[in-house]
Amino acid sequence: MAKPGYRLALMACALALLVVLLGAYTRLTHAGLGCPDWPGCYGFIGVPQSAEQLAQAARHYPQAPVEAGKGWNEMLHRYFAGSLGLLILALAIQALGRRREPGQPLKLPLLLLGLVILQTAFGMWTVTLKLWPQVVTAHLLGGLATLSLLLLLTLRLSACWPALPGVNGRLRRLAALGLLLVIGQIALGGWVSSNYAALACLDLPTCHGQWWPALDFANGFHLTQHIGPNYLGGQLDSEARTAIHMTHRLGAVLVSLVLLLLAWQLKRHAQARLAALLLLALVAQLSLGIGNVLLHLPLALAAGHNLGAAVLLLSLVAINYRLRRPAPGSQLTGAAVAQHLSSSRRIASKLAPTGQ
Repeated sequence: MAKPGYRLALMACALALLVVLLGAYTRLTHAGLGCPDWPGCYGFIGVPQSAEQLAQAARHYPQAPVEAGKGWNEMLHRYFAGSLGLLILALAIQALGRRREPGQPLKLPLLLLGLVILQTAFGMWTVTLKLWPQVVTAHLLGGLATLSLLLLLTLRLSACWPALPGVNGRLRRLAALGLLLVIGQIALGGWVSSNYAALACLDLPTCHGQWWPALDFANGFHLTQHIGPNYLGGQLDSEARTAIHMTHRLGAVLVSLVLLLLAWQLKRHAQARLAALLLLALVAQLSLGIGNVLLHLPLALAAGHNLGAAVLLLSLVAINYRLRRPAPGSQLTGAAVAQHLSSSRRIASKLAPTGQ
C-alpha cells in the first residue's frame, strides 16, 4: 500500500520532467536571455506587452530589445519551475509532520528542498552571468538531479517495488557504474549545448571528413574561463567546439558498451523487463543523437534528445533502486523460514484437540 505523500511526489515528478523539457526548449530557442533580469521580465511579472510597458523596458534595458516569443519561453519555464518548488516545499513539510511514522522518508524530501533552492540560484545566475557555460551546465544537471531524486522518493513512497533478493554485488556495481557514466555523458551534453557545439560536426561517423580532425581540448574544456560579456551563440572557435563534440561522441560509445553489458547481465538474472526498458531507452537516445547530427539539429529532435537523456537517467535510477540491498532484517533466509514453519507446525499439533 502506498504511503502518504505518494501522489504528491508522483505529481512533482511529472512536473519536474516538464520543467526539464521547458528548460531545454528555452535553451534550444536561444531564449535563455529572453528576459534580461530575474525573477521578473524587464521589471514586470510577465513579458511587456502594452506600449507603456515596452517604452519602460526600452528605457531600462536599451541593450536588450523585447522579443515576446523568447520572453514567454523563458517566463513559462520560470512559472512552472516555481510551481515545482512549491510542491517540493509541501513534500518537505509533510515529511517533517510525519517524521515519527515508520518508513517515512525525511532526509530525501529535505535534500530535495535544498536542491531546489540551489536550482533557483543557478537559474538566477544563468541570466545575470549571461549564459556562462559552467552555470548553464550546472543548472541542467541540477534539474535532472531534482527529477531523479523525485523519482526515487516516489518509488520509496509507493512501497510496491521491494529489493530483489539474491542479487550479487557485481551486478549492483555494474548498475552503479552505468548510472555514473550516464550522468557524466549528460554533463558532456550540457557542455555541448551551452557552448553551442552541437553543429561542430555535420557528418557521421567522421567529423569534417576525418576520423580525428583538429581538436583544441585546452580551450574546449577551459572550466575557469572568464565570465561574460555574453555567451549567447558561444564564444569558442571551431577547433574547441569540435573537441567538445567529439568527446561527447566518444562518451556515447563508452556509455553504450557499458549499458549493453548491463542489459545482458539483467537478462541473465531473470530481469528481462528491466533489460528491455534499458535497451529501449538507449536505442531511442542513440537514434535521436544520430538524427541531430545528420539533420543538423532540428528543434523537435533536439528537444527529444533532451527528453531521451532524462528517460535514460530515470531508467538507471529505477534499475539501481530495484537492485538495492534489502534492509537488514527485512528478509529471512531460507533456513530461518523452514525452521519457523517447522516450529509453527509443532505448536499447532500440540494445541489441536485429539479426536475420540
